[in-house]
Amino acid sequence: MAPQRRALPRGPDSAGPGPGRGVRRHSSARKGRLQQDPRGRWLKAAFLLLLSAAACGGLVVWSRFRSQDGVPEGAIPGDGVPEGAIPGDGVPEGAVPGDGVPEGAIPAEGVTEVLAHRSDTLQDKFVEVPCSADYESHKRFAGCTPRKCGRGVTDAVITREEAERIRRIAERGLSLGGSDGGASILDLHSGALSLGKHFVNLYRYFGDKIQDIFTEEDFALYRDVRQRIQQRIAQVFGISSSAMYLTKPTFFSRMNSTGAKTTHDEYWHPHVDKVTYGSFDYTSLLYLSDYSKDFGGGRFVFMDADSNKTVEPRAGRVSFFTSGSENLHRVERVRWGTRFAITISFSCDPQHGIGDPRVTGHL
Repeated sequence: MAPQRRALPRGPDSAGPGPGRGVRRHSSARKGRLQQDPRGRWLKAAFLLLLSAAACGGLVVWSRFRSQDGVPEGAIPGDGVPEGAIPGDGVPEGAVPGDGVPEGAIPAEGVTEVLAHRSDTLQDKFVEVPCSADYESHKRFAGCTPRKCGRGVTDAVITREEAERIRRIAERGLSLGGSDGGASILDLHSGALSLGKHFVNLYRYFGDKIQDIFTEEDFALYRDVRQRIQQRIAQVFGISSSAMYLTKPTFFSRMNSTGAKTTHDEYWHPHVDKVTYGSFDYTSLLYLSDYSKDFGGGRFVFMDADSNKTVEPRAGRVSFFTSGSENLHRVERVRWGTRFAITISFSCDPQHGIGDPRVTGHL
């Protein structure tokens, strides 16, 4: 869990002058009466004591409510997802906790099964799950819209060497900016790049200097990797790869343990891709670094009703799944080190298709 440029922050609502002044006059008059009457001072003290007790009780109730709702105490549920950022993996992941999730669907913490260990070398591993109703509210496309749903992991599509080359592309691009918080985004399609607490278009912001950062060979590798992942998804789900369209957001993510500075840095909230981005039908993640070696935490977690199913990233590993509520997921907070990945998403709707990035096409 693209990216979309942040909207300008809305200012606070203006208070109407009439009611405000009326309250002040009323308070001033009452204060005068209390100063003249000793009983007024006693009543005022009793009132303040009761008010303080009520406030403390309210804080306790609010704290319990937050913990019962699955939101860690002190965390602020994000609701501003930039276009091009997927909350849940890198993303960006900025999604509202439980967005599109039926009540009671989030399993209890600590009930976990590992779907793919970092030490595993998986040719193909696939788990079929019943499709959700999310696809029924969108136009269906024969030969593409999921009728078979599930999640898969493979280490046989992209080599470790190719993943390291892709990671260097991400590192060079993200060296031009980076978020003040723990999650940074680079979208080579739209040009969106995290910079401080905002996003900039790196193609416009840096102009011709981009040709010193990226080469056509970089983008050729990027396209080749995307095509191979697309073909594997089509093969596993029994559809034609030509019926699938690359869609936004598709982006690099870099996550570390730095505290969140804005809601866009809160990538750890549970979310559903099809609910967050209606165009999504198939989501894939190519991991570019190794769990427990390059970073701690940061595992990908499918959240089922009975247990959590985790994927431990390793460079070159591809995780892919249908994008509906059958695959509610989140990413654990990174505790140390740096986690790199690229999210590549596909739609069955040609109107939501985007082209592959090219250096010369943006300059």
